[in-house]
Amino acid sequence: MSNLFRKKSLKELMQDHVVGEVSGEHTLKRTLTATSLIFLGIGAIIGAGLFVRTAAAAANNAGPSVTLAFMVAGIGCALAGLCYAEFASMIPIAGSAYTYSYATMGELVAWIIGWDLVLEYALGAACVGIAWSEYLNKLLAYMGMNIPYEWCHSPFEASAAGVHGLMNAPALFIILMLSLLLIKGTKESALVNGFIVLSKVAIVVLFIVFGWSYINPANHIPYIPEATTYVDMQGVPHNFGGIMGILAAAGVVFFAFIGFDAVSTAAQESINPKKDMPIGILGSLAICTVLYILFAHVLTGIATTEDFRHAGREASVTFAIQTYMHDYQWLAKLVTVAILAGFSSVILVMLLGQSRVFYSMSKDGLLPKVFSELHPTYHTPYKSNLILFVFVGLFAAFVPGDIVGDMTSIGTLFAFILVCAGVIIMRKTDPDAVRGFKTPLVPLVPILGMLVCGAMVFGLGLPNWIRLLVWLLIGFVIYFGYSQKNSKLNK
Repeated sequence: MSNLFRKKSLKELMQDHVVGEVSGEHTLKRTLTATSLIFLGIGAIIGAGLFVRTAAAAANNAGPSVTLAFMVAGIGCALAGLCYAEFASMIPIAGSAYTYSYATMGELVAWIIGWDLVLEYALGAACVGIAWSEYLNKLLAYMGMNIPYEWCHSPFEASAAGVHGLMNAPALFIILMLSLLLIKGTKESALVNGFIVLSKVAIVVLFIVFGWSYINPANHIPYIPEATTYVDMQGVPHNFGGIMGILAAAGVVFFAFIGFDAVSTAAQESINPKKDMPIGILGSLAICTVLYILFAHVLTGIATTEDFRHAGREASVTFAIQTYMHDYQWLAKLVTVAILAGFSSVILVMLLGQSRVFYSMSKDGLLPKVFSELHPTYHTPYKSNLILFVFVGLFAAFVPGDIVGDMTSIGTLFAFILVCAGVIIMRKTDPDAVRGFKTPLVPLVPILGMLVCGAMVFGLGLPNWIRLLVWLLIGFVIYFGYSQKNSKLNK
């Protein structure tokens, strides 16, 4: 049993990394600055969560107090972000929470985290790809065109007219394009992402500024609705109002924060990781949290909770502008374009994060070597990117988006809890390790991080707990069938 918890020491982690660079082995290029990392983080964070999950959380769980849910989720992410920043500055190696847990809690826990991160990155990318397809149809509608229902929906979906979906072709297309971009190189990807980030942040700010004067104060009364149960159009019951409603909404809108930790997966490609990683992680998180709270306040002030439950259930931001901001119809079109761009950058960073986690797991022998083979010219894990395209593309093309949304949130929250625990363990087991950034008030901050993230897991409910357990059981089969005996530490 002891070999299940064998650890890769900090010395081994750093030595393998340095030897690889000095020996001339193909390694990931160091091209990213602190500014690039902040843009990478904002690119990952602002997207499907803000433009889709805000209205869903308001309709099903919190009403106008969805802003408080964003605060809870933001606090949880900030606490976990401080822990991520310490690890990223101390272990500037690709792999994020997987690499950190290998050094602190051993191989089995590292495998659990690596497998769990597939929920965050791969399934998250598929989920956002499906949302991208929906908004592409909105944009085409402005031009008098549309994609036939059967070619932009999964086989498990049917229209009101009884038309069944066959394949979500636009979702598959965007996953392919961004996978090819990542193969070309991280620097090129970050450059494209930078232009996308500037455009979508500008649109978010415009909506806040122009929409503020259209807020109807009556829509914010009562700000925290009375606790009750709301049954949605599919017959699914939700905790609505009160503390439980806010907690449930926090678990839902947590999807909007997923991505800031993806910055840490690019540690091995950062020019000065000890200085730049904390700036990239915490800077992107701080900017996005402020924008989220303001955006949610304006959106729930312009349109009502009932709007988000019925006519404004889909494309809620565009609906609010078209219905209530009659002088800004041009903004509705710009928002649709910005949402498409925003979704694209989220998918880009999700795919980047997943390939880098698999890169590290493969280098450790826990996954086949194909996941760590780099392109001779571009120095990117191109085979891993192609395999991920097939996996993510299958989900995007043939599975409905709502199935994977909450699984993405609960998988990420689980990873955050273990990273917070890892900081406490590392302070005890290796107190003298060089830390470019130190999490303040240890163990208080990590413990608070575990509690807040745990509360959001609780709010997501029993069905999602069961799905997470089933996913982990599949991971155990792979670990004990392949990874344990092929691990480099085993040899």
